[in-house]
Amino acid sequence: MVAKKPKIVIIGAGMAGLTAANKLYTATSSKDLFELCVVEGGTRIGGRINTSEFGGDRIEMGATWIHGIGGSPIHKIAQEIHSLHSDQPWECMDGNSDVNNTITIAEGGYQLHPSIVDPVTKLFKNLMDYCQGKNLTEDGELESSYYYNLAAKAASNGGGGGGGSGSLSVGSFLRQGLDAYFGSVKEQDEVKGYGNWSRNLLEEAVFAMHENTQRTYTSAGDLLSLDYAAESEYRMFPGEEITIAKGYLSIIDSLASVLPPGVVQLGKKVTKIKWHGDDERKIVENGCCFRPVKLHFCDGSMMFADHVIVTVSLGVLKAAISDDADSGIFFYPPLPPSKVEAISRLGFGVVNKLFMQLSPNTQQEEQQFPFLQMVFHSPQSEMRHKKIPWWMRRTDTLFPIYNNSSVLLSWFAGEEALALESLNDEEILNATSTTFSTFLSYYKWKKGTSLHKLCNGNVNSDDKSHQNEVKFSKVLKSKWGTDPLFLGSYSYVAVGSSGDDLDTMAEPLPKDSNFQNSVTFPLQILFAGEATHRTHYSTTHGAYFSGLREANRLLQHYHYN
Repeated sequence: MVAKKPKIVIIGAGMAGLTAANKLYTATSSKDLFELCVVEGGTRIGGRINTSEFGGDRIEMGATWIHGIGGSPIHKIAQEIHSLHSDQPWECMDGNSDVNNTITIAEGGYQLHPSIVDPVTKLFKNLMDYCQGKNLTEDGELESSYYYNLAAKAASNGGGGGGGSGSLSVGSFLRQGLDAYFGSVKEQDEVKGYGNWSRNLLEEAVFAMHENTQRTYTSAGDLLSLDYAAESEYRMFPGEEITIAKGYLSIIDSLASVLPPGVVQLGKKVTKIKWHGDDERKIVENGCCFRPVKLHFCDGSMMFADHVIVTVSLGVLKAAISDDADSGIFFYPPLPPSKVEAISRLGFGVVNKLFMQLSPNTQQEEQQFPFLQMVFHSPQSEMRHKKIPWWMRRTDTLFPIYNNSSVLLSWFAGEEALALESLNDEEILNATSTTFSTFLSYYKWKKGTSLHKLCNGNVNSDDKSHQNEVKFSKVLKSKWGTDPLFLGSYSYVAVGSSGDDLDTMAEPLPKDSNFQNSVTFPLQILFAGEATHRTHYSTTHGAYFSGLREANRLLQHYHYN
């Protein structure tokens, strides 16, 4: 009898899946030890990495950043394949570092003085540093101590952020810190020249602007759902955060390039995974060992495997445990309760990007659009501009994707991101033009200079000489929330969940992979993806690490490393 080579099927050709495939193939290709297959439900590889083109520029519809270059495996690969530099324009986010070209404008067209913006910005940063367990900088010892004490007071008021259901959220911690700030500052003179904005309203709205930025960082649609205790477990690599000049997809292409033709199969969406639980006895058919996992695909075909690495998103797994039989992947037998509970408790949010190309009438040759920070009235405020739609009010920035680009970018999270997906291009063009014109109608910007203020706030409606309506010729949006292959963007630790749930996500089935006797098939289903990494969830490098982890688990199982 000729023994069959173990067959390993990887579901998903994103960062985690292709990393696992790359490791398994390069570790054993010379020995031809495995039969390896990657099945991808979509028509492309990359998963939540999707480098595209818009307005003649290279853009990222999904993953954008290398989050810290010190020790990042993504940065190392990008260096090795020379992807960090390009002669062609790309989404390099120049505005984020161009302090001289950054302006903060409140609704109504009021440019805010740094004396209003800077203290609140520093407060927010130090509150986040505190709940993330970072040491505050030595810059300005007295002020650092002041903000540190505010953060400590906020944490104390919140009960210390203990884990488990009912624990403190990041959102409530931040608001307690803001309350402590308002309670500790000496009475300040009311600001003048900002229309119906008071100093208190401005400071609170600046704080809300930073909260909206944090929502896009974490994918938590509401920071009240983001667990405080878990924030200190999250790990960042040191060094700057950068984008990849030749596109994030160059990393994916590099990982896939070692695989022989035919290993990656596109258009193979898995609908059902049938596996054998711990209590099912080993089956022998026709003298050959039966492969314990059976995959069903949407085209009616089937595939058998000894081991399956599932790298689908947490959103797809959430759909799999829902009552909707047409959603996600159907597991039989069902996933064990511990896995189901972890999937249910963890958060998985929606973050979308909206790219807008300035029309020629707005973007003149000698103009450079500023990096705009927007301070809105709350959606409930009677002072709000009635023509600005609700879904625009929780975005925070508008900026060129690189200096002098005519392509601008804004980020959206949560309900606003989902609302954006449901709108047609004309609705988006009208809404964005109205919103951004409200902020920039009475300003001009010129290449190589800071923004020149023409008139702070509203002017006589008869004076049209300085009005500069912002017009866009076309838009492009990502749609991660409604894409059935993802159903969201990336994971976060929600209130009521913890890092333990991320560890549970990573556990293989059957649970005890070392239990190798005659009554069970070990390591039938393994799990990888950013939502399975306790300290680097929500990142591409977290997905990379998880793919390596599961590949190494199988290699160790067969004593190949």
